[in-house]
Amino acid sequence: MIVLPLAPAGPARAQDVPGIEICTRESRLDRRTSCLQSNVEFLQQVIAKNALDAQQKLAAANRDIAALKEQLAGANRDVATLRDALAAVQARVEALAKASPPPAGSLKGEAKPQGK
Repeated sequence: MIVLPLAPAGPARAQDVPGIEICTRESRLDRRTSCLQSNVEFLQQVIAKNALDAQQKLAAANRDIAALKEQLAGANRDVATLRDALAAVQARVEALAKASPPPAGSLKGEAKPQGK
C-alpha cells in the first residue's frame, strides 16, 4: 500500500492574494508601476463592493421603513376606531344614567340601616 502525504513536501508556493502591496520595495519602474496599478484596481473593487453593500442595506432599510409606516397607519386607524367606540359607549352610559331613577337609599338625608 502506498501512502501519499497530504501536505506538499517542498516549500509552499505563495499565492496571489488580492490586497495592498508595498510598492516601494520594487526597484524597477515597470514593476513599481504594475504594483501601483494592482493596488488601484484592488481599491476600486473594494469601493465598488462597499458601495453595492451600502445600496443593498439602504434599500432594505427603506423597505423596513415603508412596512413600519403601514403598520403605524393601521394602528392609528385602530386607535381612532376604538376612540369612537369608547365615545359611543360613554354616551350610552350617560343616557342610561339620566334615564334610570336613582337607586333606593342613595338620596341625600336618608338614614342608612344599621345592622347589629
